[in-house]
Amino acid sequence: MRIPLMMALLLSLVSLITDLYIYFDLRNSLSRHKVWSRLYLAFACAGWIFLAYCLLAPRRDSDSGILFLMWGLYAYATVIIPKIIFCIFSWLGNLPRLWRRRPVKLGLSAGLPLGLIAFGAMWWGAAITRRQIDVVNVEISSPRLPAAFDGYRMVQISDLHVGTWGEDTSFVAELVDSVNAQHPDIILFTGDIVNRESTELAPFLNTLARLHAPDGVYSILGNHDYGDYVDWPSAADKRDNLQLLKNWQRQIGWKLLNNQRTQIVHDNDTIQLIGVENWGEPPFHQYGHLIDAYPLSTDSLQHLNDDRFKILLTHNPEHWRQEVRRISNIDLSLSGHTHAMQFELKFGNWRWSPSAWKYDQWGGLYDYINAKGEKLQIYVNIGAGEVGIPSRIGATPELTVITLRKAP
Repeated sequence: MRIPLMMALLLSLVSLITDLYIYFDLRNSLSRHKVWSRLYLAFACAGWIFLAYCLLAPRRDSDSGILFLMWGLYAYATVIIPKIIFCIFSWLGNLPRLWRRRPVKLGLSAGLPLGLIAFGAMWWGAAITRRQIDVVNVEISSPRLPAAFDGYRMVQISDLHVGTWGEDTSFVAELVDSVNAQHPDIILFTGDIVNRESTELAPFLNTLARLHAPDGVYSILGNHDYGDYVDWPSAADKRDNLQLLKNWQRQIGWKLLNNQRTQIVHDNDTIQLIGVENWGEPPFHQYGHLIDAYPLSTDSLQHLNDDRFKILLTHNPEHWRQEVRRISNIDLSLSGHTHAMQFELKFGNWRWSPSAWKYDQWGGLYDYINAKGEKLQIYVNIGAGEVGIPSRIGATPELTVITLRKAP
């Protein structure tokens, strides 16, 4: 695995500029103690050597090589980001020089403390937060819900990305125990079980097979599950990779819904469970076809706007925003995908994530009232795993317990 050339060049350039700025700033401000600027230069050179090794060292396209690259770049980021924060405040403090006034030492008074806070937060997210499972309880009420399903408990998990853990199954085992401890009637997984290849799943099969609910475990595929992030030797190899993932999910007792639907039955009452493949936004592939899973035409007894209570599993919440709520009256959609960009700020009931810049629905429960006055809802689970960086800053791994209620 290699990171894109332009990204590597940009990272190197930013690092060089940052370190040179700090070196000259130290040399000028501590002219009587040149040893500090020289020590910093030695420290910076060691950092450049480490970065070069991460970017250029030959390695096979294997799980171990990818994990080394991921952790190496993250470790470097935890150092360069505080440096950048220091540089920004130092530069702001030097602006008064333009008006021939004395500079303000903002770099030391503000930039350094904030940089240290950022450093601590990043390593706390990697060492602690990524293992702190958050059980979120949600109630969904609907007049269409059959009486037999009043109080029905569903657990949603999403975006495990098990490849980020290598062969360490301890966190996934803890998540499985937490799910089973909720005593759900059904377990729903909304995609992205791996990062790149299906073989990442092998160490976790026995652990995930322990998930249990009376009405079973249902799943869908996410964008990372298709092998689209690997340069395969042939189309046949890519197909075999996907087939292996499907076979293994079947082997551990999961029921994969690929543009399909099924009925959940309780005391002669039923609700409809629909699952679509990943509905990607350009340039990503669109494998999901809602109409194939559940017909739109009212000529059918069951159609997307019938009076049955319907639950949709769709990995990408943009599918709900752009299509589902426009053409159907599906009562509840369940999605993942966003991860809250693995960064979230929370104060009481207020929460924010940079994923809000990309997704209108990025985490939690959202309502939409259609032209008929029907309330359609989506719940976006921010996932339990990580991709790209092995850290969650504030955005704790989520396990969602959804209780259905019969509304008047």
